[in-house]
Amino acid sequence: MAESPAKVLRRILDSPGVHLGPSCFNALSAKLVERAGFDYCFTSGFSISAARLCLPDVGLISYGEMLDQGHQIIQAVSIPIIADGDNGYGNAMNVKRTIRDAIRAGYAGIFLEDQVSPKACGHTRGRKVVPRDEAVMRIKAAIDARKESGSDIVIIARTDSRQAISFEESLWRSQAFADVGADVLLIDAIASREEMKAFCEIAPSVPKMANLLEGGGKTPILSPTELEDIGFKIAAYPLSLMAVSIRAMQNALTGLKLGQTPSHGTIPSFEEIKEIVGFNSYYEEEERYATSTDQVSSQNGTFNLGNK
Repeated sequence: MAESPAKVLRRILDSPGVHLGPSCFNALSAKLVERAGFDYCFTSGFSISAARLCLPDVGLISYGEMLDQGHQIIQAVSIPIIADGDNGYGNAMNVKRTIRDAIRAGYAGIFLEDQVSPKACGHTRGRKVVPRDEAVMRIKAAIDARKESGSDIVIIARTDSRQAISFEESLWRSQAFADVGADVLLIDAIASREEMKAFCEIAPSVPKMANLLEGGGKTPILSPTELEDIGFKIAAYPLSLMAVSIRAMQNALTGLKLGQTPSHGTIPSFEEIKEIVGFNSYYEEEERYATSTDQVSSQNGTFNLGNK
């Protein structure tokens, strides 16, 4: 029997070194992460909101839209996917529903934050968090929902209190999250190498996650070796795929407006695109169900769904 996605992710967390995880925003970007050889992948609420709605990550995208996007992503790949669970979409009871639905969807892990509603990207201005007791109860509710479901989904407890209140507050909350059973800890928008080191020194038995927002975020972008030396176990790159996609499309559109198509060296061939999205696999499977009528129709060039 194949291992559950959560079990695979737990094996990654138990293995030596720091493990890097790009953040996807749709099925295609998740497939590219898998084809690039990464062991797991995050989803990015920022990027999903941008790609699906072209709206900022300020709580405008709904729970249902995020869950639907997650279904599409999970079905496209075989590597473990970690969900962006935002703030659980409400109180402790909402958190429990979020966890149960994440388990049913097939997520390997989920991170939950302590922001108020509406929440927003942790590296933007005006962050506010719920009181300590409510923040801890959210994580406790997530752990309870996991136990009640008989699941082993990985619960990543994130605090946004570094920017909302203070670094000391974020350390207190992280320790409290560890005490109630969080599997991984994350202080979002942590602001220096010294803070990152101090964070990794609390709750030493609980793995730490770094969220390395590219292009101008508040957290220093350290190398994998530096992250490992400090004590991080996993690292997310939330905007790399979205950011390079935006720039590539802008460049292509600038050229197309001048009547210039992208050069061969800057885009994959049509054959490569077909391979990525599964045409060749489809054709191979289709042949298993071919009938003599299909073969005659194909040879005569008549209409055939499999050869359209």
